[in-house]
Amino acid sequence: MKYIEKKQSIVNDKYTNYVYEHFDIQNKKQTVVKIPFNLTGLDSFDWNIGVIYGGSGTGKTTLLKEFGDLSETNFDDEKPLISNFDWLEPKESTFLLSAMGLASVPTWLRPYALLSNGEQYRASLAYKVGKASKNNIILVDEFTSVVDRDVAKTMSNALQKYIRRTNKKIILASCHFDIMEWLLPDWTYSPLKGRLERASCRRQRPKIELQIFRCRYETWNMFKKYHYLTEQLNKSAKCFIVTWNDKPVCFVGIIPFPSGKVKNGFRISRIVVLPDYQGLGIGSKICDFLSSMYKKDGKTIYIKTSNPSLWHFFKKSKNWSFSGETKGELVSNLMKTRDKNIGKKVEYNNRISKTYKYTGVPFTGNIDLIKFKSDVYKDVSINQTKLF
Repeated sequence: MKYIEKKQSIVNDKYTNYVYEHFDIQNKKQTVVKIPFNLTGLDSFDWNIGVIYGGSGTGKTTLLKEFGDLSETNFDDEKPLISNFDWLEPKESTFLLSAMGLASVPTWLRPYALLSNGEQYRASLAYKVGKASKNNIILVDEFTSVVDRDVAKTMSNALQKYIRRTNKKIILASCHFDIMEWLLPDWTYSPLKGRLERASCRRQRPKIELQIFRCRYETWNMFKKYHYLTEQLNKSAKCFIVTWNDKPVCFVGIIPFPSGKVKNGFRISRIVVLPDYQGLGIGSKICDFLSSMYKKDGKTIYIKTSNPSLWHFFKKSKNWSFSGETKGELVSNLMKTRDKNIGKKVEYNNRISKTYKYTGVPFTGNIDLIKFKSDVYKDVSINQTKLF
């Protein structure tokens, strides 16, 4: 077996002499670390994702360096995050960030220093994987070590989907084993075992169990800064919060169409998934779920969105039909701006919005949740779990 040896002479003093007197140390001149490096067979199959795993001090970083330099990503905090991806066209940079689970538009406009730990980690990953060519191996040390474990799962899922879609190669070093079923690596290597292990081809990401609750209007305050349009929400909105492992992850606000415009018609006015949980498809699944509940109650749900990620979902979905496209909206209607000299501004932007109608099947379970009046303030569970 091949080993990587790290040797260092010991500079002896009263502290090292104390250790020699009390412990059975044979070599008092040199300290040696031997790390098994047995990746025989790695070139014999195609792969996209590899993981070197083990506890602290097992040599993960040393092994990772055998594949290349561990370069750091430096962001310019004088610029918005998205402006740091200047080797791409603006549209391409938005798709890259969204693919890595950073789909919150306001986040793109903040400097790196103002992002959360989870957002910073995703931004760094996006930079590394976006910059790398197909001939490079992307190297990431201490993967997910600084983030919450549920966030680590969402991050792993977003990363593996992007790496496979772009057919790139990445090797990650991590002391956490809980990410494996979300990363779905093609191979793993443990320095303690000293052998390469190929993954089974029959693998699936674990199911996600969500809970949906009616919530107060004020719950919107937790989510509004992550919405890509105005932070305002119509007071008539019926509000829902989605949790995962007792943590809030998503908010939905649904409003009725004006009387006479669309019979029994309702519109998803706001849907926001918190940045740490983007990339799992939670928003699209919740759209399906709530819309099917409304349909069982004889109501029809529409959604109008400028979010390309949602466009992609609705276009592919069998449950939604395209209802129309608009380009340009009144900025004054969206921003509520007023100039003291010229009065209310009347300006049009160039944003494209697409409208979709839910045409899927009605929900088959209990729909009591949507029948509560909007003035019900007590959080009420749906009494049913949605799996996807």
